[in-house]
Amino acid sequence: MNCIVGVDVGTTNVKALAMPLDLSKIVAHASAPVTTLNPEPGYAEQDPAELWAAFVQVMNEVTREAEQKKYTITHVAFCTAMHSLLPMDVDGAPMGNAILWSDNRAEAEAKALRTTQADLGRAIYEETGTPLHPMIPLCKLAWMREHDPRLLRRTAHFGSIKEFLWHKLTGKFEVDFSIATATGLFDESKRVWSEKAMDYAGVRPDQLSTPVPTTHQRSYVPNSETEKTGLTEGVSLVIGASDGCLANLGAGAIKPRTATLTIGTSGAIRQTVRKPLRDAEGRLFCYYLDEGYYVVGGPTNNGGNVLEWVTEKLTQQDTKTVLKEASTIPPGSDGLLFLPYLQGERAPLWDASVRGAYLHVDWQHTRAHFVRASLEGVLFNLLSINELLTQHTDSARMIHANGGFAQSTLWVQMLADMAGVPVRLNESNESGSMGAMLLTLKAIGEVKTLDEAAERVTFGDTFEPDTARNKVYRKAFKQWEEDLKKL
Repeated sequence: MNCIVGVDVGTTNVKALAMPLDLSKIVAHASAPVTTLNPEPGYAEQDPAELWAAFVQVMNEVTREAEQKKYTITHVAFCTAMHSLLPMDVDGAPMGNAILWSDNRAEAEAKALRTTQADLGRAIYEETGTPLHPMIPLCKLAWMREHDPRLLRRTAHFGSIKEFLWHKLTGKFEVDFSIATATGLFDESKRVWSEKAMDYAGVRPDQLSTPVPTTHQRSYVPNSETEKTGLTEGVSLVIGASDGCLANLGAGAIKPRTATLTIGTSGAIRQTVRKPLRDAEGRLFCYYLDEGYYVVGGPTNNGGNVLEWVTEKLTQQDTKTVLKEASTIPPGSDGLLFLPYLQGERAPLWDASVRGAYLHVDWQHTRAHFVRASLEGVLFNLLSINELLTQHTDSARMIHANGGFAQSTLWVQMLADMAGVPVRLNESNESGSMGAMLLTLKAIGEVKTLDEAAERVTFGDTFEPDTARNKVYRKAFKQWEEDLKKL
């Protein structure tokens, strides 16, 4: 029996999921953690050697488990986080750590593109569909141009974490259109690297990978280093797409008026559209998924990391206790509001310097109030992004929720009550891996379109909104927005 594997390389874990072609059951699953390094304030990096070791570990575990169950892996597809930047030599060996999406060292460069060089910034956004922020490789390269020009000149190749892994496995410097559209360097309509963006960043075309469709495949040929994965010669490697785009596909959120809300370490709310769109103020991203499928939305820096902060630093309690405390407080936290900007912010503010705050604190508020207000603040921020989104698309009648937060019924019900629409969970919470496998079905001709692929997604619980709680939240959200405008 044959099976396919979806690999999800995220910020905190590398995961792999194996399923048969009909996606009827899980054949094998493995996960390995990866560490984010913060060598200086505002910096966020990962060691490529640790990433490779985690990938090898999960692939080895999945291949062994599949083999034990008499399954043969025929295809491996990749889902990876966006916006990473890794300098490499001519052989693909790292020349430093990978700089992550959450790294804010390029704050000045991003600000310049929005202010003193605003005309250039707008032109780059129109070409690329990528909001101007320290997260994007365009700004990271501009920072390097100013602060480490020697490394910029010496580097033979700049790529993402996916490109590093792909080169390890194939020997080719290639990047899918989806990851490319998240760099701020890629002309989305022409499907080539943008001359404007490259000139600004100080990077040469030969330092960047060859862009390829998300369904692009290469046949795997093992070598002394990659054979540790357990993959056999001839397995087809499918390059795949970015985590945000594949989270939409893996959640089955392909049709109009269906949004996907993801909260992992960070978060995002997105819709799938049939043609690229742009926000006049550059506040929304638009990334390529497949021909005729684009994912538009906005990301937040502050998602599950807020719950982590609440548990580890604010309350010093475990997550289960913290969520139980929050459930004892009524919706709206008795007027206590939280602006969840612990690590700067992307959408809707696109300001790496902004910071969080509790507002309207009074004598009645307890620790449990602060916990619930923190969870509500994360969702208020995502719903404010959704308001931007609905200026360009039809308002969502259904939200598909995924990511770590979907394991909390309290948090998911909170979302349904706030949004006033049903919130549906997937049967599997591994939306990135699922999306990679669904894209594989399109790549190998098992399905003709991604709409057809999405029909294979199975769902779990649906959370219906409560009318009374929605009324409370509408009032609280209005106050939250008014307070935000005062920043």
